[in-house]
Amino acid sequence: MKTPKRLEPLVEDGLIDEVLRPLMSGKEAAVYVVRCGDELRCAKVYKEANNRSFRQAVKYQEGRKVRSSRDARAMAKGSKHGRKEKEENWQNAEVSALYRLADAGVRVPKPYDFLDGVLLMELISGEDGDAAPRLNDVELHPDDAREFHAFMIGEVVKMLCAGLVHGDLSEFNVLLDEHGPVIIDLPQALDAAGNNHAFEMLERDVANMSGYFGRFAPELKFTRYAKEMWALYQEGKLTPETRLTGEFAEPEDAADLAAVMREIKATLAEQERREALRKASDEPSDEPPTPPWMRH
Repeated sequence: MKTPKRLEPLVEDGLIDEVLRPLMSGKEAAVYVVRCGDELRCAKVYKEANNRSFRQAVKYQEGRKVRSSRDARAMAKGSKHGRKEKEENWQNAEVSALYRLADAGVRVPKPYDFLDGVLLMELISGEDGDAAPRLNDVELHPDDAREFHAFMIGEVVKMLCAGLVHGDLSEFNVLLDEHGPVIIDLPQALDAAGNNHAFEMLERDVANMSGYFGRFAPELKFTRYAKEMWALYQEGKLTPETRLTGEFAEPEDAADLAAVMREIKATLAEQERREALRKASDEPSDEPPTPPWMRH
């Protein structure tokens, strides 16, 4: 096929010998199967910010390091330089996450190079030698679903121990090769310690996995791995070898916020009722009036 313009620099530099075919086109990138010497790899070409549909970048980028205060100000102002820096920061996040997670033993595609918005990485192949299917494209036996779910929970734990949360984990972002699941698509990976949305995203990632595998093994839908691993992570007790139970008991002294709010409203309503009765009977009040900010 004709070499896409964005891949021409990699061909000229000898990083790619031939572009074979398009593999997929998603919300943020187009992926091609390429030949590098005797190996087949894939080249992920990131779309420009105004040409992709991923919309919650700000939430994911919280806590990420920026090269300089000047770049941070430009990104905040939305200047041309700032938009360029934000886009590079977004793309570099996946490259950084892939290297970081590969070092941590997480099953992700091996990254080889990153040049001009193109990520060159391992092609995950299926048993037939072609590109591996996504989880969403396979039917599973209940026993396989339980095995793969346990494996994925272990991978999420290893990611968290490496300081990252995937942030968009689902059956569409996991491939299945002959050795099991492989996690892909990481540009939205969150800093677990520096992002206030980290637990929210972790809980969603885990729920997506439990929901998907629960189609084949329904009991998995009722597990509570996210809260269990997050509590251990916050206490500094989570390790890649930690054995989780899938159960989590809320602290006995945890406040029932809804009940507390009902009690506060009932108290304020009773105070207002008494004041109204006093005013109606023109009797002086022996209690201080309720401050205005407590009346609603």
